[in-house]
Amino acid sequence: MAHKKKLEEKSGEGLDRRWHLANTPFEIEVTEAEYSLMRAYEGFGRWQQECLGSVIDHALSGPENALLHIIRMHDRPKSIKDLAWMTNRDDIPNIQYSLRKLIKAGLVRRSGSGRAGVTYMASERGVDVTDHYAKLRKTLLVQALSNVPDFDTRLSEAARTFELLTGIYEQVARIAATHRRVKRD
Repeated sequence: MAHKKKLEEKSGEGLDRRWHLANTPFEIEVTEAEYSLMRAYEGFGRWQQECLGSVIDHALSGPENALLHIIRMHDRPKSIKDLAWMTNRDDIPNIQYSLRKLIKAGLVRRSGSGRAGVTYMASERGVDVTDHYAKLRKTLLVQALSNVPDFDTRLSEAARTFELLTGIYEQVARIAATHRRVKRD
């Protein structure tokens, strides 16, 4: 009974935060954080899509927008391997598809040839679009966040937490893949 009372106290008056992923107070906190992370990721993707849509009349997803900005980062060429590594992605065919869309939109240009010699850079139009995006982002997002007391400190802590979680998720994903059960017919 004491365990149930502790769960109720942790979850708030009348709220049952337990579900199939979480029964103990710590499991509840982990699950709530993951659920918040999922919602934040989707909200971030929508924000990226809408902000870019305000700058250019071209439909691109949040991840494609992120790829465009990473390609533009430091205004130097990047290979697919660089882009996959920098975004912590291993879905090369999806990255290639996004690159084709960015090239077709005139935002990115491809240089070089061969498997290892191809790089991507923001085109002149891509630089213009990302500059306008940055101005709108500063006006809307950065200004709104700057009004939250101590938010810079909270963001710094969140970034360190996300980096820690990234490493932990990568490690436990390797363990899960290593010990995956094989279905037998």
